[in-house]
Amino acid sequence: MSNSRPVTPGSPKVHQIKPPQPGVPRYGCLHLQKVLNHSSPQTVQNTIEHYRQCLKVVFNGGPTLRQTSKTKTQRPLTVVKPNFLCLQCDAITTSKNRLQHGEETKHRIYIESRSGAVYCQMCNDFVWDPTLEDLRTRRYGTGSFSPKKRKHAELFEDNDPTFTSTNTTEATCRVSGLRGIYNMGATCYMSVILQSFVHNPLLRNFYLAEGHQSSECEIKNCMSCAIDHMFQEFYASDPVVTTAFLASGILGSFFHSGRAAYSEFNSEHLQEQDAHEFFQYLTEELHEINGGSRSAYAGESPAKMIQMNHEKSCSCIIHQTFYGKLLSTKTCLNCKDVNTSVESFLDLSLGLEALSKKASLKTKFTLQQCLKKYFEPEGCEYTCHNCETLEAEKQLSIKSLPNVLCIQLKRFKQSDGTQSKVDTKVSFPLKLEMLPYTNRARTQDIKQNFELARSCTYDLQSVVVHVGSIDTGHYYSYSRVGNQWFRFNDHNINLATKSQVLNEQAFLLFYVIQSLS
Repeated sequence: MSNSRPVTPGSPKVHQIKPPQPGVPRYGCLHLQKVLNHSSPQTVQNTIEHYRQCLKVVFNGGPTLRQTSKTKTQRPLTVVKPNFLCLQCDAITTSKNRLQHGEETKHRIYIESRSGAVYCQMCNDFVWDPTLEDLRTRRYGTGSFSPKKRKHAELFEDNDPTFTSTNTTEATCRVSGLRGIYNMGATCYMSVILQSFVHNPLLRNFYLAEGHQSSECEIKNCMSCAIDHMFQEFYASDPVVTTAFLASGILGSFFHSGRAAYSEFNSEHLQEQDAHEFFQYLTEELHEINGGSRSAYAGESPAKMIQMNHEKSCSCIIHQTFYGKLLSTKTCLNCKDVNTSVESFLDLSLGLEALSKKASLKTKFTLQQCLKKYFEPEGCEYTCHNCETLEAEKQLSIKSLPNVLCIQLKRFKQSDGTQSKVDTKVSFPLKLEMLPYTNRARTQDIKQNFELARSCTYDLQSVVVHVGSIDTGHYYSYSRVGNQWFRFNDHNINLATKSQVLNEQAFLLFYVIQSLS
């Protein structure tokens, strides 16, 4: 028999952790989970009630109160930048003194003083927790801390421009698209791909020209509608917003897509994910919405979906942007009979394992070396239709180049059931000549064909970098706006130099054809 009593107007409010929802993490991060999943129910009650009281300070206490902390000598210190209210005690600290407070008290969870957003010291980022966010969104939904809740669908809308005030760089021009993207708990893999989309000229022009009619779209949890909203927020918001963007609508559409292939992401949301796989999932989803069709292969892996769902030509924005065609030539080593086939490709995945074995020689490897090895002839399994010989040679070449070329440097490998990371340094250029890897280079004299060479020249547009190990790593990215490079690390934006970009250990490279860049 339960010992709990009904809550009366005179009784303290009993707070409960929100029950798990499909596709939604129950806790903001693993560290916040330890605080809210305490063995003592009273401790959990006190923590949630303390967060509620902190929100009153943030929203009702006035700017002086929330921006004032105490020094070591207990003197009041009022600052302009956001303060942090400790979730586990009554301390209010500056961002500079937050580390010291954490070392002294072992308290790692804070509330940002301008928005009420939850910040995890261990994750070094803001986190989105359903239970605490439910309390915070009541402020935005009703204007006060009333019992009235917002609709569940509104929790996935990106209509909260004051989610947090952060250190993002203010844009000098409203159309530059310079905004960070909040990390909602190990979602940096998503942020870097979205930043590469934001600064992709073809995708930008498509969505800003209403290529996807969101107002007329009837698809539930439509990913293309969420992406369209993102572009509007980055480039067409009025008044101009330069604080970071909350991509909860995209994350919600992603989780509710219904694809069996997304189950791994849904079940392991709080763990590190692969940005390249997310890029494949996202482009496939946008292809089907903007020109393709949802096929019976929805439960397959990304590579299998791409292979099976793109046999026919497609003119959707994803195909116009990222897709090229590979020519596969198989030559019988006995009778020299030649068999050719053409297949679409979304990106080029270049292996580094062979290069990593030579790393001890201190050789400086280049992207061009990786491309050369990728397109080198190699032996293959093939039965000749002419002489039935089993020995053949296969060679790939590019028949049709994409407008935006995505190149993956395969830094994650699996061997004997264990995964490891390849840290081989590969230098890459700002300008990439792709003509040597096309089938025209094998059949024509290209030395004097300058027009052909110019049509195959790319400029570097975005770089995705992975640092750390596979399980505890982090993604950040660089993108070019005009001639200036910027570094995007979740919600933070910094100016970057060309040498800084070129010295990074790249994981994904996005090159734009020179005529469009």
